[in-house]
Amino acid sequence: MARLPAINPTKYTAEQAAVAKAITSGPRGEVRGPFKMLMHNPKATDAVQRMGAYLRFGGTIDGRLRELAILVTARAWSAQYEWYAHAPIAQKEGLADPIIDAIAKNKTPRFKNKDEKIVYSFAKELHAKHKVSKPTYDAARKLLGNAGVVELIVLCGHYTVVSMVLNAFEVEIPGGKKPLKG
Repeated sequence: MARLPAINPTKYTAEQAAVAKAITSGPRGEVRGPFKMLMHNPKATDAVQRMGAYLRFGGTIDGRLRELAILVTARAWSAQYEWYAHAPIAQKEGLADPIIDAIAKNKTPRFKNKDEKIVYSFAKELHAKHKVSKPTYDAARKLLGNAGVVELIVLCGHYTVVSMVLNAFEVEIPGGKKPLKG
């Protein structure tokens, strides 16, 4: 059970209702996961949901690479709900199952595609070392350009926030499963 109770939508303040409407009328379709906890602070909820909506639905990074970076972030934080939500999206975006499985097991995947290896290395270094080596940075910049590197960093940071919310409030996966071990 999550540490904060989900707020019954019939009890929303006007501000909470407006944020919920923004979430439900967009591609997410419902208030779930981290947003149920964040609704206790509607201004924070709105900021987080708008950033996430841009990154997921309006960003410039290819969906396969975006979801790869999200999975690396989820694994770095052992964010069970984040993994539960994004592993299927990664599959739909074309990320190969062996890559997803390796990341879930905290192992370095074998990449056939150079772009995936670059994004994986960038996100992994950023989370593990809190910085990125020059060769990794240069490869990412060549692949994504300056704006794309900025977006990749923001993507990792945004999903770090989401992972922190999920973990700190102990948001459970429907059915209580835990796809990540350790």
